[in-house]
Amino acid sequence: MLSLDSRDWEKLTSAYGDAREIPALLGLLEELPDDDGESEPWFTLWSSLAHQGDVYSGSFAAVPHIVAALASAPGTAPAVYFHFPAWVEICRRKTGIELPNELAGAYNDSLKTLRAIAARALGDGELDECGMRCALAAVAAASGEWNLSELLLELSPDVAEECLEWLSER
Repeated sequence: MLSLDSRDWEKLTSAYGDAREIPALLGLLEELPDDDGESEPWFTLWSSLAHQGDVYSGSFAAVPHIVAALASAPGTAPAVYFHFPAWVEICRRKTGIELPNELAGAYNDSLKTLRAIAARALGDGELDECGMRCALAAVAAASGEWNLSELLLELSPDVAEECLEWLSER
Protein backbone atom coordinates (compact mmCIF):
# COMPACT_ATOMS: atom_id res chain seq x y z
CA MET A 1 0.00 0.00 0.00
CA LEU A 2 1.37 3.39 -0.96
CA SER A 3 2.28 5.32 2.19
CA LEU A 4 0.27 8.46 2.84
CA ASP A 5 3.63 10.22 3.29
CA SER A 6 4.94 9.19 -0.13
CA ARG A 7 5.73 11.87 -2.67
CA ASP A 8 4.53 9.40 -5.32
CA TRP A 9 0.97 10.71 -4.80
CA GLU A 10 2.08 13.73 -6.83
CA LYS A 11 2.72 11.38 -9.78
CA LEU A 12 -0.74 9.81 -9.53
CA THR A 13 -3.79 11.28 -11.23
CA SER A 14 -7.23 12.40 -10.12
CA ALA A 15 -10.10 14.11 -11.92
CA TYR A 16 -8.48 17.47 -11.24
CA GLY A 17 -4.85 16.74 -12.03
CA ASP A 18 -2.45 15.09 -9.63
CA ALA A 19 -3.48 13.26 -6.45
CA ARG A 20 -1.31 15.14 -3.96
CA GLU A 21 -4.34 16.21 -1.85
CA ILE A 22 -5.68 12.66 -1.46
CA PRO A 23 -3.42 11.38 1.38
CA ALA A 24 -4.64 14.08 3.79
CA LEU A 25 -8.25 13.11 3.05
CA LEU A 26 -7.53 9.41 3.46
CA GLY A 27 -5.95 10.11 6.82
CA LEU A 28 -9.32 11.43 8.03
CA LEU A 29 -11.00 8.10 7.30
CA GLU A 30 -9.58 6.48 10.42
CA GLU A 31 -12.34 8.25 12.37
CA LEU A 32 -14.94 6.52 10.11
CA PRO A 33 -16.83 9.64 9.01
CA ASP A 34 -20.12 9.08 7.20
CA ASP A 35 -20.92 10.37 3.72
CA ASP A 36 -23.92 12.67 3.43
CA GLY A 37 -23.04 13.60 -0.15
CA GLU A 38 -21.56 16.98 0.73
CA SER A 39 -19.23 16.51 3.71
CA GLU A 40 -15.51 15.99 3.70
CA PRO A 41 -13.47 13.93 3.24
CA TRP A 42 -15.90 11.92 1.15
CA PHE A 43 -17.10 14.75 -1.10
CA THR A 44 -13.60 15.38 -2.43
CA LEU A 45 -12.67 11.70 -2.54
CA TRP A 46 -15.72 10.92 -4.68
CA SER A 47 -15.34 13.94 -6.95
CA SER A 48 -11.59 13.46 -7.36
CA LEU A 49 -11.32 9.69 -7.63
CA ALA A 50 -14.66 8.40 -8.96
CA HIS A 51 -15.78 11.33 -11.07
CA GLN A 52 -18.75 10.61 -13.35
CA GLY A 53 -17.71 7.00 -13.83
CA ASP A 54 -14.05 7.78 -14.43
CA VAL A 55 -11.32 6.43 -12.17
CA TYR A 56 -7.66 7.32 -11.98
CA SER A 57 -4.35 6.00 -10.72
CA GLY A 58 -5.04 7.86 -7.47
CA SER A 59 -8.27 5.86 -7.14
CA PHE A 60 -6.35 2.60 -7.17
CA ALA A 61 -3.88 3.87 -4.58
CA ALA A 62 -6.72 5.11 -2.34
CA VAL A 63 -8.78 1.89 -2.24
CA PRO A 64 -6.33 -0.03 0.00
CA HIS A 65 -6.45 2.81 2.54
CA ILE A 66 -10.25 2.83 2.53
CA VAL A 67 -10.36 -0.93 3.01
CA ALA A 68 -7.81 -0.66 5.84
CA ALA A 69 -10.00 1.92 7.60
CA LEU A 70 -13.05 -0.31 7.08
CA ALA A 71 -11.21 -3.25 8.64
CA SER A 72 -11.14 -1.43 11.97
CA ALA A 73 -14.96 -1.56 12.36
CA PRO A 74 -16.64 -3.51 9.54
CA GLY A 75 -19.98 -3.91 11.31
CA THR A 76 -20.36 -0.25 12.22
CA ALA A 77 -18.53 1.56 9.42
CA PRO A 78 -20.79 3.62 7.15
CA ALA A 79 -21.89 1.95 3.92
CA VAL A 80 -19.65 4.24 1.87
CA TYR A 81 -16.61 2.20 2.99
CA PHE A 82 -18.04 -0.72 0.99
CA HIS A 83 -19.59 1.45 -1.75
CA PHE A 84 -16.51 3.42 -2.79
CA PRO A 85 -14.15 0.47 -3.46
CA ALA A 86 -16.96 -1.40 -5.22
CA TRP A 87 -17.64 1.62 -7.43
CA VAL A 88 -13.96 2.09 -8.29
CA GLU A 89 -13.77 -1.55 -9.39
CA ILE A 90 -17.03 -1.27 -11.36
CA CYS A 91 -15.74 1.81 -13.19
CA ARG A 92 -12.35 0.22 -13.81
CA ARG A 93 -13.98 -2.84 -15.37
CA LYS A 94 -16.52 -0.85 -17.42
CA THR A 95 -13.89 1.47 -18.87
CA GLY A 96 -11.21 -1.22 -19.31
CA ILE A 97 -8.58 0.79 -17.45
CA GLU A 98 -5.48 -1.23 -16.65
CA LEU A 99 -4.10 -1.14 -13.14
CA PRO A 100 -0.68 0.51 -12.96
CA ASN A 101 1.88 -2.23 -12.17
CA GLU A 102 3.15 -0.43 -9.08
CA LEU A 103 -0.38 -0.27 -7.59
CA ALA A 104 -1.82 -3.59 -8.77
CA GLY A 105 -0.60 -5.78 -5.90
CA ALA A 106 -1.93 -3.61 -3.09
CA TYR A 107 -5.15 -2.90 -4.97
CA ASN A 108 -5.88 -6.57 -5.71
CA ASP A 109 -4.97 -7.58 -2.16
CA SER A 110 -7.34 -4.93 -0.82
CA LEU A 111 -10.18 -6.36 -2.94
CA LYS A 112 -9.58 -9.80 -1.40
CA THR A 113 -9.60 -8.22 2.04
CA LEU A 114 -12.74 -6.25 1.17
CA ARG A 115 -14.53 -9.44 0.20
CA ALA A 116 -13.61 -11.07 3.53
CA ILE A 117 -14.56 -7.99 5.57
CA ALA A 118 -17.89 -7.68 3.79
CA ALA A 119 -18.67 -11.36 4.36
CA ARG A 120 -17.88 -10.95 8.06
CA ALA A 121 -20.02 -7.82 8.35
CA LEU A 122 -22.90 -9.54 6.55
CA GLY A 123 -22.57 -12.55 8.84
CA ASP A 124 -22.77 -10.36 11.94
CA GLY A 125 -26.20 -9.16 10.81
CA GLU A 126 -25.74 -5.59 12.07
CA LEU A 127 -25.84 -3.77 8.72
CA ASP A 128 -28.83 -1.69 7.72
CA GLU A 129 -30.40 -2.13 4.27
CA CYS A 130 -28.01 0.29 2.56
CA GLY A 131 -25.00 -1.21 4.31
CA MET A 132 -26.12 -4.68 3.28
CA ARG A 133 -26.50 -3.69 -0.38
CA CYS A 134 -23.12 -1.99 -0.40
CA ALA A 135 -21.41 -4.93 1.34
CA LEU A 136 -22.98 -7.36 -1.13
CA ALA A 137 -21.90 -5.08 -3.98
CA ALA A 138 -18.37 -5.06 -2.58
CA VAL A 139 -18.31 -8.87 -2.51
CA ALA A 140 -19.55 -8.98 -6.11
CA ALA A 141 -17.07 -6.36 -7.34
CA ALA A 142 -14.16 -7.99 -5.54
CA SER A 143 -15.18 -11.32 -7.10
CA GLY A 144 -15.13 -9.90 -10.64
CA GLU A 145 -18.91 -9.66 -10.95
CA TRP A 146 -19.02 -5.94 -11.63
CA ASN A 147 -22.42 -5.98 -13.41
CA LEU A 148 -24.02 -7.64 -10.38
CA SER A 149 -22.21 -5.20 -8.13
CA GLU A 150 -23.58 -2.20 -10.00
CA LEU A 151 -27.07 -3.68 -9.94
CA LEU A 152 -26.88 -4.14 -6.17
CA LEU A 153 -25.79 -0.53 -5.69
CA GLU A 154 -28.78 0.68 -7.71
CA LEU A 155 -31.28 -1.66 -6.07
CA SER A 156 -32.84 0.58 -3.42
CA PRO A 157 -36.02 -0.76 -1.78
CA ASP A 158 -38.22 1.17 -4.23
CA VAL A 159 -36.27 -0.03 -7.24
CA ALA A 160 -36.26 -3.60 -5.91
CA GLU A 161 -40.04 -3.52 -5.60
CA GLU A 162 -40.40 -2.22 -9.17
CA CYS A 163 -37.96 -4.84 -10.41
CA LEU A 164 -39.88 -7.64 -8.69
CA GLU A 165 -43.11 -6.39 -10.21
CA TRP A 166 -41.47 -6.30 -13.63
CA LEU A 167 -40.17 -9.84 -13.18
CA SER A 168 -43.56 -11.18 -12.13
CA GLU A 169 -45.17 -9.59 -15.22
CA ARG A 170 -42.65 -11.12 -17.65
